[in-house]
Amino acid sequence: MSKKGKKAKMPLSDEEQLLLFQQKLLAEEEMAKKKERLLSQFLKDKLAKEEQNSVLNLNKINTQWRTVLREVKTRELHKDIEILSQTFERVVDCKDSVIKSLARDLSEAEEQYAHALRSHLHNIDQLLALQRSRLNLLEESYNMELEALTKEFETERKTIIDQHEKEIRYLQDVFMAMEQNYIDSEYESKLEFQSMWDDLKNKNLEEKHFLRLQLENSVEDLWRRFQDALKNYTDATDDQKIAFETLKVKDERSSKEIEEQMKKIQRLQDSIIILKGKITVHSRESEDQNQYIRKDKELVLAQLRKLKAQRTHGRKISEENLVKLTLESNATLKALRKIVDKGEKILKLAEICRKFETEKEKVLPFYSSVLTPKEQEEIEKIYPEELTEELSKVIMNYTGMDNFWKRYNKVKLEQLSLQHRQAQLLDINRKLRETLKQYLDGISVSDEVLSQRNPLFIVNHRSNLPRPASTPTTQPGDKQPPTTYSITEAAHVISHIL
Repeated sequence: MSKKGKKAKMPLSDEEQLLLFQQKLLAEEEMAKKKERLLSQFLKDKLAKEEQNSVLNLNKINTQWRTVLREVKTRELHKDIEILSQTFERVVDCKDSVIKSLARDLSEAEEQYAHALRSHLHNIDQLLALQRSRLNLLEESYNMELEALTKEFETERKTIIDQHEKEIRYLQDVFMAMEQNYIDSEYESKLEFQSMWDDLKNKNLEEKHFLRLQLENSVEDLWRRFQDALKNYTDATDDQKIAFETLKVKDERSSKEIEEQMKKIQRLQDSIIILKGKITVHSRESEDQNQYIRKDKELVLAQLRKLKAQRTHGRKISEENLVKLTLESNATLKALRKIVDKGEKILKLAEICRKFETEKEKVLPFYSSVLTPKEQEEIEKIYPEELTEELSKVIMNYTGMDNFWKRYNKVKLEQLSLQHRQAQLLDINRKLRETLKQYLDGISVSDEVLSQRNPLFIVNHRSNLPRPASTPTTQPGDKQPPTTYSITEAAHVISHIL
């Protein structure tokens, strides 16, 4: 013990003091590290406890909030049920009144229909009587015209028959005269022929006698020669003579037949001439009749063409009108279908919007003008307009749309106010989200959170937030700096109190 005391009491050298000082510094550093570790562990445990407490408190708050919300929701549902019952009763009353008015209108419409039907039947009876009288008049005129035409036809028929008989008599007289003239001319020609024949015969006899005297001598000589030659010839041409005799007989027969045929031909030629004359007469008559018939035919054909052209023109016009009518009817049907679809859509939207109406809107669906008389006068001064007849007519046509435009403008204003309120709520929600994010960042521990500024992170009574600078002297035109407040969590305080 004495040795140890002596050693301790001995003065230390500089090196030993330096080593001792270094050991003390190392021990202090180790103690500081241990304190920091303990502090970090303490903070982590504290954060875990805070998270557990915050979860528990949130559950408690949510359960209490649910009960409160349920009570509020039940009250709202009771109010909605009362409002719906009132609106249902009001709608039922409206429907009853509409049904009564419709029944009244139906009875009036039935009376009007019966009156219109009676008037229509009376008009039809009058039209039928008028049509019957017209038909009787037309029948009488037709009978009179028919009698006149039959009389004209009979007179024309008699005149034509008389004219035909006269023409036949005239032709018979002409035929008889021509035949008499022909007989006279034939008798004269025969007399001339007979006289000429007698003259020629006498001349021939005289010449023959003179020639006979001259030729008797030569004939005698020749007769001799002829006899000789005849003998020779007869001897040589007996067969030919026989054939000649037969041919001569045949020639006589054929000459007689020819004369008979010539007489027949002459008769036929005479009859042909007579028939040609008749044919020419009949052809002239037939040509006149054919020309008259052709003229009538041309007139009838011209009238027929005209009627056909009128019929085709009328058919084209009717087809064009029909096509135009079909196109216009299709266009009107499409427009009416669009209007009906639009009306059904408007009614559906009205039924949907009726569910979201308030009690005041259901009781008083149409509001009066919001403008005061002064404001109305100012508007009239700003927009002075003189009502003309056309403008007044247009305004009267659209007076029925006043209630619709009132409700439409009201809905439009409510829509704009709701949009404005939505923007305000979105701004408030954004700010609340930012504060909630700051709070969650403050109660959570992570590298990202520790790297940023955190007002709840305090080590050795120091925070990582920058200290506010010394308040400078503010001038009247300068802005005041934002004030900072230290906030302590209520759950943390209550946990320490309890």
